[in-house]
Amino acid sequence: MSKKTFEQSMKQLEQIVGELESGELSLEKALQKFEEGVKLSKSCTEKLDKIEQKVTLLLKDHAGNEVEQPFMDDSPDDF
Repeated sequence: MSKKTFEQSMKQLEQIVGELESGELSLEKALQKFEEGVKLSKSCTEKLDKIEQKVTLLLKDHAGNEVEQPFMDDSPDDF
């Protein structure tokens, strides 16, 4: 079985949440979906942690000190 991408895991997690919120699942099926969702959530968290570590490494200066830079969001503030 191939590993899922972060995006695939998030999409599946969103589907599980929708199924659970619908209230149409039996108790047993809801518990199964909940357990699956917890595993997906942990997997996504681990992937995000690894990405954060990579970003931190990329943001070190020549002396090895972490350099914090603000995230530049180019999207407009108007909704």
